[in-house]
Amino acid sequence: MSLPEALSERTLERLTTALDLRPAAEVPLTSPMSPDPVGRLLVLRPSGADGPVDKAVAVSLVVPQIGLDSHMIFAFTRPGSAVPHFTVDAVAAAEFHAMHLDLIPRADLAVNLDYLDACFVPLTDLLDGAWQLDGLSPAAITARQKAMMSPWMLVCRATDDAFAKLGTTVDAYLDHWLALAADGVPQPTGDLAERDRVNRANLFSPDVDPVWHQVTRLIGAEQSETVRKELLS
Repeated sequence: MSLPEALSERTLERLTTALDLRPAAEVPLTSPMSPDPVGRLLVLRPSGADGPVDKAVAVSLVVPQIGLDSHMIFAFTRPGSAVPHFTVDAVAAAEFHAMHLDLIPRADLAVNLDYLDACFVPLTDLLDGAWQLDGLSPAAITARQKAMMSPWMLVCRATDDAFAKLGTTVDAYLDHWLALAADGVPQPTGDLAERDRVNRANLFSPDVDPVWHQVTRLIGAEQSETVRKELLS
């Protein structure tokens, strides 16, 4: 099992246990590059209707022919919840590993200081510590994409050794997020559901994130749109 797959499986298991998630859908993803499925779309939902979490979405794409091993997880909170979304994306490409880790704000941080202090300031030492690891370098991401995430986003390339050490950072981010989900957060101003709808439409737009063009080339427009719609809804 690759480092990204192992990290993803462990994170997904922790989410499933902590939130009592149950499989709601599992869709194999196919590609002209392989006679066998190259990945899957997995949707998990809580067994009960209470709580801030709506669903978790995991997308895996593994194509040895092009050196791709990608595993993405989003844990989405409900439309009216102020608890941030949790995400981790772990990738092994031909020459490097990469990671994207963040809590996605549900409100404008600049005008909701109590919310910022509760949800994100506790991540500061974790983020600073991660950047002290040997073998990490910033990954290319546009300013537009950064605007839709948080200032505590970790987006990097890593050596094998550095990537393995980032597992503790992922665990700590997830611990913090699970505590927020359990204990609640200060209520920010604004229409949370509408802001989330617009933010997710932008975040997962092919016009903003060029990775969608690569996904479409790999698995086709229909399957790519199926994945994207699951992340939007």
